Amino acid sequence: MTGSDETPSFRLAYVPGVMPDKWVRIWNERQPDVPLILTQVPAGEAAGRLLGGDADAGLVRTPVDRTVFSAIPLYTEQTVVVVPKDHLVTAVDEVAPEDLADEIVLHPLDDVLDWETLPGRPALERPATTADAVELVAAGIGVLVVPLSLARLHHRKDLTHRPLKGAPESSVALSWPEDEKTDQVEDFIGIVRGRTVNSTRGRQQPPARGQSTDAARSGTRRKPVPGKSAGAKRTGKSGTGAPKGNRRGKPRRRS
Repeated sequence: MTGSDETPSFRLAYVPGVMPDKWVRIWNERQPDVPLILTQVPAGEAAGRLLGGDADAGLVRTPVDRTVFSAIPLYTEQTVVVVPKDHLVTAVDEVAPEDLADEIVLHPLDDVLDWETLPGRPALERPATTADAVELVAAGIGVLVVPLSLARLHHRKDLTHRPLKGAPESSVALSWPEDEKTDQVEDFIGIVRGRTVNSTRGRQQPPARGQSTDAARSGTRRKPVPGKSAGAKRTGKSGTGAPKGNRRGKPRRRS
């Protein structure tokens, strides 16, 4: 199969916690002939997948290496602490780092928060994944600090969460290799930025079948009828308003 015979598609990678459903729905409405292929990748592997050509763009967590990637920041998440439902911190609406001083704070190897100093006491070993850390929280081994989306992703009926003030936050961005911005990437940028389908920014969409463009409509002029000037009215009168060949007036007296 040649390249010209292949069906065009847009490959989008996304990290755990990111919910691209709304953007995917808009894409399918606007680009029904271009399939959007979603692939979830671990946060730490997203950059390698993009550079390796496994995806055209990705919804990734910052920071992004701006020497090789272009990126559009999308939003910043609230940071929360995940605890058992009967934990003491559930009595408050918001938790401070000092409230966790006596707690074992689990620090998974795939943590996406940029800590200078982790609050609380460290565990003897770091869990391999956030999912593993959630299981340890449920077992009463410690507590876990994560972005809100990851707390929701790993929700359990026996666990809950509270906002943690003064903690690092995680941001999400749309990113792609700097020198590989395709038409499909440009179209998806328009979607995440909230542009309408008729927006003049970004790539122009072709007109629908049976419809001409505004430029074509404005550029079309009627052909003049043979024997008539373009500015003449259909009254049969000349530009002076008098009938042709019948310009009678009062005779001038001779002096």
